[in-house]
Amino acid sequence: MGEDVADICQSLVGGHPNTLRLRQMARRVAVSPARTVLIYGETGTGKGLVAETIHRLSPRSTHEFVDINCAAIPASLLESELFGHEKGAFTGAVERKLGLVEVANHGSIFLDEIREMDMMMQAKLLSVLDTQKFRRVGAVRPVTVDVRFIAATNKVLLSEVNAAKFREDLYYRLQVVAVNLPALRDRGDDVLVLAAHFIKVFNKFYARDIKGLAPEVEDIFRRYRWPGNVRELRNLLERIFILEDEDIVAVHHMPDRILRAVRGDGAKLPTPDAAKTLPLDGSFRDATEAFQRQVIERALQRNHGSLQHAAESLDLSRHALRHQMAKLGIAKV
Repeated sequence: MGEDVADICQSLVGGHPNTLRLRQMARRVAVSPARTVLIYGETGTGKGLVAETIHRLSPRSTHEFVDINCAAIPASLLESELFGHEKGAFTGAVERKLGLVEVANHGSIFLDEIREMDMMMQAKLLSVLDTQKFRRVGAVRPVTVDVRFIAATNKVLLSEVNAAKFREDLYYRLQVVAVNLPALRDRGDDVLVLAAHFIKVFNKFYARDIKGLAPEVEDIFRRYRWPGNVRELRNLLERIFILEDEDIVAVHHMPDRILRAVRGDGAKLPTPDAAKTLPLDGSFRDATEAFQRQVIERALQRNHGSLQHAAESLDLSRHALRHQMAKLGIAKV
């Protein structure tokens, strides 16, 4: 109970106001007696990790935390998974099976992608939330449990209610306590704090000594929108640990899709300081060649002299880059 949210949940490392508000919310929810919690967040924001954090910070932490992905289990099997069944309840039920709700008694159960639960199961879940009782499939007597239900979705559930895809009564039952996870793009420099955290973790796991991010990569990380959020950042860094040998995360380690997303037209321009050195009193041709020379030299510098990676970052073929270098008198690095 003395643990901090950030110590438990890697997704909530950082100091941005959005992150701090979320950590405070998670602590308050954890110690409250609330039996239902609804977590909203885009894919990759760490909904499952936040759910587990809420459990671990709660008085229920000495009991089970059970997670189930409602989208990964066929509707025909979900009732048995959640509530269990009695021997002989259906073909193949050769013995009694405890459901996950019963396994989580006095603890917490995490229902990920709650929107994917069909309407019949939604009705049964609502009954359990209201009464804390359920029947195993094929049973006569109900089972009483004390469970906190934590549900999560990456969709706007009220829109699903309006489209008749989610029960309105269940929505309001879950919505009593709602936790909204900010997207990584809305957490400012937390992306760099998280990157440093994951580098530390992977250095230990892979027995490496990567020092950190090159300054150009820090700029890319700040500007990239991270549609896959924290999961995308973590997976990118782990891929670099596996495939690259250098002791710093460099621009040429970045996937083309990230460079293209960040670059746009403006990334080919020289920096403001470099632009001041362009000749303003010469011919248009002189100014154009000076501009091209600076762009190419900066690309080579960012990519540690690699012609292939510099060419890719400029959307040129390697042959075209060599031709431009020869034309502008740029020596190979």
